[in-house]
Amino acid sequence: MTQVYDLSDPAKPVFIRNFGLPGQQPGSTGEAPTELHGPISTGPAGNRIYFGYGTNKNGILQIVDRKKLLEGPKEPTPANLLYPEVGRLVMPPTIGAHTVFPLLKMDVAEFARDKVGKTRDFVAIVNESLVNECQEARQMLWMVDITSETKPIAVSTWTVPEASGNFCTRGGRFGTHSSHENMTPIYLKRVLFLAHFNAGVRAVDIRDPFHPKEIAYFIPPITAKTEKRCVKVDNTERCKVAIQTNNVEVDDRGYIYIVDRANTGLHIVELAGEARKAANFPQ
Repeated sequence: MTQVYDLSDPAKPVFIRNFGLPGQQPGSTGEAPTELHGPISTGPAGNRIYFGYGTNKNGILQIVDRKKLLEGPKEPTPANLLYPEVGRLVMPPTIGAHTVFPLLKMDVAEFARDKVGKTRDFVAIVNESLVNECQEARQMLWMVDITSETKPIAVSTWTVPEASGNFCTRGGRFGTHSSHENMTPIYLKRVLFLAHFNAGVRAVDIRDPFHPKEIAYFIPPITAKTEKRCVKVDNTERCKVAIQTNNVEVDDRGYIYIVDRANTGLHIVELAGEARKAANFPQ
């Protein structure tokens, strides 16, 4: 479950409450709901927290009222756990919700002349691939329209085309792991960076959330320290050396930081050429 603490005095953290899906609380019986991976909060001003449950299966996006979560009844009963919930989206059983990144108040150019709907709220849901060499359902980016918070709806998906690099036979995991989570204005609501395991890091133009498109990518070179990734074939272990870009983050200078799950290390890159124009760099 999520544990909520008051860190206003970092030297003396104060426990506020446990939170999660009904069935995760102590004393519950039956099968536990899918696990939580991570929440993202908009703070007091936005008054929302977005929770992603499930990694590569049984994904759930949960939209929560932050004030009700902090100030509502704390005992983790089923009713109290549901009290702060504003809305949720249940994903297909083969799809997770590893990272849920809010993209609020987006002006969609296609609907600029429409009386209703030209400004919308979205969440980018990214699932984590867990199994080497494509031995599971493809994990990828899902763009979800949450303008009507009680009725979220997926409007588009995006993935690296497998044939563009023969990624299923390259070794290791192929599919997404996570997006960046920093809300720096340079990239916010414009470019989303995805850690894509053996396909490296991918820069996706999301200014039209209904038609996300790739504008750049970087696959780090293998080094002597890059570790093997293995699968069992006919009871025999087969191993290959492959890049496994695991996490990505950005800063307010526009630098992009990626780290490798297979011990290749840290790389710092930046957008260049035409791709750089999609971001909002100072003139």
